[in-house]
Amino acid sequence: MSSWRERLSAGLAKSRERLTGQLNVLFGAGVEVDDSFYDALEEALIAADFGYEAALKMVGQLRERVRTGALPDLAAVRAALVDLIAAEFTTAGDPFQFSPVTVLLVGVNGTGKTTSVGKLAKQAVDEGKSIVLGSADTFRAAAAEQLDIWAERAGVDVVRRDRGADPASVAFETVERAEREGADIALIDTAGRLHTSPDLMRELEKVQRVTRERSAAPTFTVLVIDATTGQNGLVQAREFNKLLAVDALILTKLDGTAKGGIAVAIARELGVPIVRIGVGEGIEDLRPFDPHEFAAALLGDAGSGSDAAA
Repeated sequence: MSSWRERLSAGLAKSRERLTGQLNVLFGAGVEVDDSFYDALEEALIAADFGYEAALKMVGQLRERVRTGALPDLAAVRAALVDLIAAEFTTAGDPFQFSPVTVLLVGVNGTGKTTSVGKLAKQAVDEGKSIVLGSADTFRAAAAEQLDIWAERAGVDVVRRDRGADPASVAFETVERAEREGADIALIDTAGRLHTSPDLMRELEKVQRVTRERSAAPTFTVLVIDATTGQNGLVQAREFNKLLAVDALILTKLDGTAKGGIAVAIARELGVPIVRIGVGEGIEDLRPFDPHEFAAALLGDAGSGSDAAA
C-alpha cells in the first residue's frame, strides 16, 4: 500500500467506521440478501450522505445483479458496491491537465481555499511546471499573508494589490503576467463568499467574467468545498454552480467528517469532476481524486481492489 493510500484510508476512517459498522452487520455470516437487506443498505448509504437518489440507484442495480445471478454471494455484492460508488463520479475534465491554463478557485469562507492554492502551486512546481499566483482576496489581509508563505515555499511570485482593491483587476493582471512569462498555470485565489450574499456573489461573477475574457488559455472555475459541512456543502455547491457554472471540485477536510458519502452527492448534483481531495494538513494530503481508490477506502479492505461489477 502506498503512503497516499495509507493517508487516504486514515483520512476516511470516520466515514468508514460509520458506514462499515452498519455494512458489517449487513454483510455478516448468515445474512440473507432479501428486501430487508436492501432497505437497510439504502438507509446506511443515505445516513452516510450519499443522497437519496444515489442510494436508491445503487441499491437498485445491486438488486438486479443479484436477481440475475451476476453476484453469487455477499462478498461479490460488497465488491460490486465499490464499483457502483466509483461509477457515480465523472472523471473527465481535470483543469490541471492543460498547459497553459487559468484556474480560478472559489468557495465560502473557511473551506481551505487559500491553503489549496498554496499546495497546488507547490505540487505544480515539484512537477516542473511554472506558475503565477494571483491573490484576488483583497479583503482579508491574512489571506494574502498566507498565500505569501505558500508562494515562498514553492518559489513562485504572487500578483497582489492593496487591501480593498478590485479583485477583478488582480485576476486580470495575473493572467496578463502568466501569458507574458509563458507560465503553465495562472492560479487565482478569491475571497470567501457566502452563497447567501447576492452582492458578493455578483462581484465574484465579475472576477470570473474578467478572467475568462482576458485569458487566451482554457479557463476553469474550481469550487472548494469543506466536506465537514455535509448537506450544507451541497447547498453551497448548488448556489455557486447556478451563478458560475463550476467546472470542477476540490473536496477538503474529508478526514474531519463521518459522512464521506457527501462526495458522491455533490459530484452527482453538479455533474462535474472532483479533481482533488484533502485528508489532512500536509502538502501531500491534497491529491488527485481516484474514484475507485476513494470508494475502496470508504468501504474498507473487504471491498477494495475488486472489479466484480464492471
